[in-house]
Amino acid sequence: MAGPLAASAHAEPSSPATPDMPAELIQAITRDLKISPQDYLHRADVAQQVATFATTAQRQFPQAYAGAWLDETGKAIVALAPGDGTDAARKAAQDAGFTVKDVAKSESTLRGEKNAFQTWLKDQPADVSKSIRGVAIDAMNNTIAVRADKADLPLPGFVDPTRVIVMTAPPAGGESVDVPQAGDIAGAGPRQLAAGDSFASVAGRMSLRCSLGFNGTDGNGNVVNITAGHCNPNIAATPGANSPAVYQLAGSDTLGPQVGVFGKSVLGNEDYSIISVNDQSRDSFTNNLVRVPNAAPVAITGVAVPVVGAPVCKSGSRTGFSCGVVNAVDQTVQVGDRMLTQSFSANICALPGDSGGPIVTGTLALGISSASSVADYPICEIPNLIGLITGNTPQLFAQPVSTVLSDNPGLRVNTN
Repeated sequence: MAGPLAASAHAEPSSPATPDMPAELIQAITRDLKISPQDYLHRADVAQQVATFATTAQRQFPQAYAGAWLDETGKAIVALAPGDGTDAARKAAQDAGFTVKDVAKSESTLRGEKNAFQTWLKDQPADVSKSIRGVAIDAMNNTIAVRADKADLPLPGFVDPTRVIVMTAPPAGGESVDVPQAGDIAGAGPRQLAAGDSFASVAGRMSLRCSLGFNGTDGNGNVVNITAGHCNPNIAATPGANSPAVYQLAGSDTLGPQVGVFGKSVLGNEDYSIISVNDQSRDSFTNNLVRVPNAAPVAITGVAVPVVGAPVCKSGSRTGFSCGVVNAVDQTVQVGDRMLTQSFSANICALPGDSGGPIVTGTLALGISSASSVADYPICEIPNLIGLITGNTPQLFAQPVSTVLSDNPGLRVNTN
């Protein structure tokens, strides 16, 4: 978790003096990341360059590659362990313009330790297993990091005690209270709806308020929206004739027109929903936009994968744009009574109502907001201030969009 970020050590990209971003996003970048919008775009681009390198290195140099990330200045670091292919991997990383860090363990070794930890955990007594909130590979420290509700737990010898992150309560999605249901707005028609706008999901007398995620199309060309699984109040009825309905919201608690139904929802190791948009609302969801509700948008140009240290910003219908950096990827974390796997996290505050909303890096679609460590707070200013004092900053846990697309062949996010 990085604090205020220094200026990038890389040369500034040849981008406009004022990037084509909404004022609300620029404000969040400068406030939360302490960098310019130009540097934000540059670092996001560097993160995807190192991600592409990592994909190749994992395949070509499995005994040497040990992870990659962006440091506090935005510089790309590639870690290499001694082993077959180390010299070739070093040359490839340096030729790509990345800085090499020598470490003891390869990523495959760390992944083995993560798997061994999860196997070890299955045999532990309840007082130990219930205290573990999750585990992730910590490439920056060449170890695995464990989230727990206290620091003095008995752990396997290969776990560095200094990498136990205390999390007194598991993160929560937060959408557990019904939205008051007013009558439909007479004569109101669908309007353009973008990622970050609010919606209500309704199943019988139960309704939840969430944020729309990225607009897209499925494998059959149908218009859809990708949001959180836990925003569906009746997953058991999905899909089917009784699948919960999705409504546009006007204000905080007034139902507008129905815009679709939940076509698919997954809640367990993953957390995502695919909303099937009805014919009357198709034109409202054909855009590729992310915004704070009722404000100017930013256009999505592609899809990204999470990289530690990458700058990211979320939009939610309750708290709008806020930004941070990715601090863990491919992690397992307890959310309520389930384990979210393959998730990533960032030091960003999100509150109930933000769930399902988009997380971007640069102008690329990155994730869907899933759970927050500070969902019980009424406003973000309180946990943000506590974080400044204690170092225990808010954490937003997210579902990678790339995983959702991989799970659903033909599903696409709308881009330029």
